Amino acid sequence: MIKIAHEAPKGIFDDIQKLTDYDYALVHLLEEDEEYLRLFEESILKGREVILDNSIFELEEAFDAEKFAYWVKRLRPEWYIVPDALEDTNLTIAQMENWNNEYELLPGKKIGVVQGKTYSQIVDCYKYLDYIAKVDMIAISFDYSYYTVSVPHPNKYVSWMLGRVKLLGDLMKDGIINKDKRHHLLGCGLPQEFSFYKHSDYDWIYSLDTSNPVVHGIKGINYKSDGLWSKESQKLYELINFDVDDIQLGTIKNNIQKFRWYTNGNNPVDSIL
Repeated sequence: MIKIAHEAPKGIFDDIQKLTDYDYALVHLLEEDEEYLRLFEESILKGREVILDNSIFELEEAFDAEKFAYWVKRLRPEWYIVPDALEDTNLTIAQMENWNNEYELLPGKKIGVVQGKTYSQIVDCYKYLDYIAKVDMIAISFDYSYYTVSVPHPNKYVSWMLGRVKLLGDLMKDGIINKDKRHHLLGCGLPQEFSFYKHSDYDWIYSLDTSNPVVHGIKGINYKSDGLWSKESQKLYELINFDVDDIQLGTIKNNIQKFRWYTNGNNPVDSIL
C-alpha cells in the first residue's frame, strides 16, 4: 500500500492528519511560521513519520543548503529531500555531492530527486542517486517537461499523468528501477494517475504527497468517480492561513476518500467522514 500525505491549511491540519499516513513539511514555512513549525514538532513527538521538503516547487529554486541542514537537525524528520535543481541533471548531482561532503552526519534518511529534460538525463540522474549517492529513497516528480514530449496531448495534465506512468514503465522495462529501494512520487497532475500503480509490479513505490484533494476541495470541486481532467493552479502554501469552512472541509474529505480509492483500492476512512 502506498503511503499518502496531503498538505493542508494550518486550521485543518489535525483533521487531515487523521486521514493520512504521514506528514509532509515545507522547509520555508518552518522558517516563516512558528505555528506551522509547532504543528510538525508535535507530529514528531507523536511518532508520526515526516518528510521534510526543500520547497523547490514552491520557491522555484531549492532552499539554501546550510539553512536546510539546520532545519533537518532541528526538526529531526525521518526523511528529508536533499536540495536539487529543477530539470537540471548536472546541478542536481553537484548539489548532492556537496550535501554528502558537508552534511553526511545529519539525522534522518536522504531522499534524492531525479531531475532531467530527456530520458537519457533522467536515467543518468537516477543511476547516480542510486549507485553513487546511495540515497535512501528516490523521488520522481509529476510535471517534468519530458512528459509532454513522451506523451503529447492537447491537455497537458493528461500528458503529465500518462508521462509519469510511461516513464516508470520504461525505467522498469530497461532495468533501471532498483526494486529494493523505496521510491516517492512528488505531487500529482490528475488524481486518477495513481490507479495505474495498484499492481504488485509497483511495490517499490513507498509514498506520495499531494495537496490536490485539499486545494480542489477548498475551491468547491468534488472528485468524480473517474477523477479530474483539469487542475487548479493554486499552490497550497499560498492557502496555509486559509479559514476552511465546514462545507469545504466536507468536500476535502470526500476528495481524500476517493483519492485513497484511486491509489490503494480501499477506503479506510469511512468511519470518520
